[in-house]
Amino acid sequence: MSEELKKNDYSADSIQALEGMEHVRKRPSMYIGDVSSRGLHHLVYEVIDNSIDEAMAGYCDTIGVIINEDNSITVSDNGRGIPVDLHKKEGVSALEVVMTKIGAGGKFDKDSYKVSGGLHGVGVSVVNALSSALKAVVKRDGKLWQQEYSQGKALYPVKLIGESTENGTIVTFKADSEIFQVPIEYSYETLSTRLRELSFLNKGIKLTLTDEREKDEKGDFISEIFYSEIGLPEFIKYLDGSREQLIKEIISIEGEKNGIPVEVAMVYNSSYSENLHSYVNNINTHEGGTHLAGFRRGLTGTLKKYADNSGMLDKLKFEIAGDDFREGLTAIISVKVAEPQFEGQTKTKLGNRDVTAAVSQAVSEMLTDYLEENPNDAKIIVQKVILAAQARHAAKKAREMVQRKTVMSIGGLPGKLSDCSETDPSKCEIFLVEGDSAGGTAKQGRDRAFQAILPLRGKILNVEKAMRHRVFENEEIKNMYTALGVSIGTEEDSQALNLDKLRYHKVVIMCDADVDGSHIATLILTFFFRYMRELIEGGHIYIATPPLYLVKKGNKKEYAWDDDQRDLINLKMGGAAAIQRYKGLGEMNAIQLWETTMDPEFRTLRKVTIDSLSEADRVFSMLMGDDVPPRREFIEKNAVYANIDV
Repeated sequence: MSEELKKNDYSADSIQALEGMEHVRKRPSMYIGDVSSRGLHHLVYEVIDNSIDEAMAGYCDTIGVIINEDNSITVSDNGRGIPVDLHKKEGVSALEVVMTKIGAGGKFDKDSYKVSGGLHGVGVSVVNALSSALKAVVKRDGKLWQQEYSQGKALYPVKLIGESTENGTIVTFKADSEIFQVPIEYSYETLSTRLRELSFLNKGIKLTLTDEREKDEKGDFISEIFYSEIGLPEFIKYLDGSREQLIKEIISIEGEKNGIPVEVAMVYNSSYSENLHSYVNNINTHEGGTHLAGFRRGLTGTLKKYADNSGMLDKLKFEIAGDDFREGLTAIISVKVAEPQFEGQTKTKLGNRDVTAAVSQAVSEMLTDYLEENPNDAKIIVQKVILAAQARHAAKKAREMVQRKTVMSIGGLPGKLSDCSETDPSKCEIFLVEGDSAGGTAKQGRDRAFQAILPLRGKILNVEKAMRHRVFENEEIKNMYTALGVSIGTEEDSQALNLDKLRYHKVVIMCDADVDGSHIATLILTFFFRYMRELIEGGHIYIATPPLYLVKKGNKKEYAWDDDQRDLINLKMGGAAAIQRYKGLGEMNAIQLWETTMDPEFRTLRKVTIDSLSEADRVFSMLMGDDVPPRREFIEKNAVYANIDV
């Protein structure tokens, strides 16, 4: 440990209590986003972030997360351990202050933590307030200390329970079922995605996830270790595993500019989408901010200068735009900022102006060196940019045709659309229905007041493998754009989406409950993710769940959505019931479709959300891209969950 780390006196006086926490239990969404599954998992992230902050400060290199059998969570680290000595101002242990006072923590003391993710100071105290039970165990200065809490209140003063030769903190908590609107049940996949991401962003730190609810073939608990030796370049390899890499190596830089640590890794691939992922102190900044603006400025300026000097742009008849430099680019930008200014508690957009210049300068220097040292790769990149510019020019014409069609068609809507009479978008919903036959049934069964139907013919274009102008030329995609009423984008930013004129606040994908239907739903979701992601992020996209079976016996009838439910209903009816298997929506009549799939009172809609943008990007690329082996591996791994119709 360096002398600089040793002299940092992390004690009770480092903890500052800013305010009380009365609001937390009454208004939990203000602190953790929502009280759904996302908020439930956010509690885990808040506790992990404390351990990551210890690691970023140089005091911790091992973090463990356990999903216990009862769906409580244990997070442990080998950091310094939260101070347990008396806090002079509060009159109780510093551990109790940290655990029971909102805004209390070492994050506000620059000598304790120079860089931190949880700078709003709401972290572990909010987790405590929203837990029916929490236990904190601290290993520090050769001793073992413990304190337990319920709903944010200490059950007894911090007590000495033993000795320890190690340092660190162990927090075990059980989320309060009175607070959350979903069952207290954690997703192994969701937590593993976050830990994997953190391992790439913090190289050299070992993170372990163990699920004590399930055992493998050997009888051991399901467990995984996440560790990255080199960081962001490995992250790029993971994300781009199913894409064809155009240049021989990943371009990367790690250094400090204007006192700001900057890490960047990037590579060009053969895809037509831009995939930029930005982080500040390990926080995924979904809306970007000044660090992303700096990356784009450095990238565009440097590549434009190189391309101009190369003479490769001489025959191009139109200007190259910023979008052209980013098509087929996968990049990760990670900065560490001592006092980040985020826009809002959600921390999704960075506002520090000095970061723009730091990142821009770092990217410019990195790219300049790489282009000079790798002339063949430089030529490939410029050729990719020129191809993107030509495609954008063609896409602009295709967009103009869509807009012209919108203006000239009756009411600006597709002829196949059966619209609703309600004009308030917040009360309206549109069903994107697979096939004209099912579309006809849906039109008969719907409530015309607020439900619109747009039939889609067959499988829409796979946008993952199509150039941008081909997407806008596709008839089914044009119909979706015009029916929804959203603008397609601008020449400056072809991926921008204007939702001001969105005509329906619920967009429901309704396909057959078979393999083909699932494929069509995935094609539609790929389109929304790549071209209308704002609709997903705004909570507007849903998937309908039509039943698989109708079980009848005498005058009794019930619907079943899976085989187990079918068998249970059959047993309940005394056996020997007549069972009808729905191969598609078209096999249901209008009344059946309404009462099972479209009636808001009885239907089940699954809202489409994005837990991790980088993981969603990787999965769509793997499922819908050109590379077959990763897709085959995914299908083989998940085949047990698939329903195959023969």
